[in-house]
Amino acid sequence: MSSIISFVDHNKFRITNCLLLPFSVVFFILSQLRVWFYKVGILKVSKAEVPVIVVGNITIGGSGKTPIVIALCRYFESHNKNVGVVSRGYGGKYTQDALEVTPLTDPKECGDEPALIAQQTNAQVVVAKRRNKAIKYLTANHKVDIIISDDGLQHYAMDRDVEIVVIDGIRRFGNGLLLPSGPLREPLKRLKSVDIIINNGSIVEGEISSQLNPEHYVNLLTNETKQLDYFKGTQCYAIAGIGNPTNFFSLLESQGVDLISKSFPDHHPFVAKDLVFDQDYPILMTAKDCVKCKHFSTSQMWYLSVSAELNTDFYKQLESKL
Repeated sequence: MSSIISFVDHNKFRITNCLLLPFSVVFFILSQLRVWFYKVGILKVSKAEVPVIVVGNITIGGSGKTPIVIALCRYFESHNKNVGVVSRGYGGKYTQDALEVTPLTDPKECGDEPALIAQQTNAQVVVAKRRNKAIKYLTANHKVDIIISDDGLQHYAMDRDVEIVVIDGIRRFGNGLLLPSGPLREPLKRLKSVDIIINNGSIVEGEISSQLNPEHYVNLLTNETKQLDYFKGTQCYAIAGIGNPTNFFSLLESQGVDLISKSFPDHHPFVAKDLVFDQDYPILMTAKDCVKCKHFSTSQMWYLSVSAELNTDFYKQLESKL
C-alpha cells in the first residue's frame, strides 16, 4: 500500500511541475532581463567604500548561510578587522530605511538571523529592505573594514567584490528547475561566475567542504552549558523552524538524543504556546530559533551551539580575491 501511495504522490508532483513550467520560463526571461539591465547600466549598481562579500545561494530554502557568515565574522575579527554585516532581515517588522541591530534588538523587529549574528559576533549589523541602503548606513555611521551580506546574491543593485554560494550538500538543486516548478532562483550556469562554492554537508570536487560542528548545549533561561553527551539516551523534544530541519534533527541524533521532533516553517515567529507539550521533557532548539523565545524562556529549553568548520584553503582563497 505504501508503495502505491508513493507512486501516486510522485506522479502528482510530476504533473504539478509540468503545469508550472510555463511560469518558470516567464521567471527565467524576467530574471535574465533584470540581470542584463544591471550589466548595461539601465539599473544602477551602488559601489561600497570597502570590500563586500556576499554569502548567498541559488536555491530557496535553508542551505546553512548564516553559520558561514558568523564564521567569516569571527575570522576577520581575529585578524583585527572591523566587520559590518547587512541583511534584509526577513520576517522583521521594522519600518525604517535601515535598522541597526544590537544583541538586545527584538528579533521580531529585525528578523531572527540578524539578531543571532549580532549576539554571536562583534560585527556591526544593519538590516534594510534594500541591502545597498544598509551598506550606506554602515559606512556613514561606523568604521568598517569589510562588509558581509547575509544572502543577497540576487540583489544586483549591491556591488560586490566576492561572491560565495552555499549549497546544501544533500539536497543540492532538487529537480534542477527554476521557480516555481523547482527550487532554483537562478540557472545552474550562475555557479560558473561566482568566486567560491561551499558545499555544506558533503564532498564534491571543486567545492569547499563545510560542516556544522556541535559544540555544547546552552540553557535558554540560565545560560548554563552542558557537554554534548548530556542528553545522550534522553527523551527530548526537538523543535526547528529553519529551512532544512532534518539537518538539525540528524545532528541531535548523532549525539545519541532520543527525539520527538516537530518542524515549523522557516523563520517561524515562535510564541509560548508553540512549546507547550504533554511531557516535561527537555526542549532542544537551534540558536536561530531560540533568539525568538528568550522572552518566554524556561529551564526546560536548550539550544545546541554549533560552528561552521571551514578549512584553511578556503580562507586563503578568500583572501586572494579581496
